[in-house]
Amino acid sequence: MLEKVIGYRKTLEDEEKVKMSNANPKRIDSAKRIIKAPASSIYQAFLNPESLVLWLPPEGMEGRIDDFQAWEGGTYRMTLTYVGSDQMVGKTSENSDVVQGKFLELSEDKRIVQQIQFVSEDPAFAGKMIMTWNLHAVPEGTEVSIICEDVPEGIRQDEHEEGMSSTLANLAVFLEG
Repeated sequence: MLEKVIGYRKTLEDEEKVKMSNANPKRIDSAKRIIKAPASSIYQAFLNPESLVLWLPPEGMEGRIDDFQAWEGGTYRMTLTYVGSDQMVGKTSENSDVVQGKFLELSEDKRIVQQIQFVSEDPAFAGKMIMTWNLHAVPEGTEVSIICEDVPEGIRQDEHEEGMSSTLANLAVFLEG
């Protein structure tokens, strides 16, 4: 009888663990936009550090590439600095975010998958986020979608999605003229 009670309690504990893990799933943020340019132009703008630093930083930020190795398994380091805003607080320092990235997959003109990690002492920004850029040809140009998985809890979803949308708008201006 005692074995049945212990077994029953163990089953309830296991169910509770599953509920808790499902109650707090890894967050996914996303954004997409049609860019009036071929996928090859977008792909090249992404893999050229001089171009990337011009369009990737969202509105209110400037970027600097500290290191860039554009191949599968290659890494990069980018510093994003907030400009003209006293309200924004950086993840790395008072007014900056340092991003350590790794290219996990480079599928020419189709897909770029990166592992992104913020350099921060704040555990709310710890962890490695996976950022996937999908390029899909459409009659108007290329649909670019960004999907971020395992987003650190310290990054507000609304601000993150707004930042990604701003980046896509910058990319459109950069390529469409």
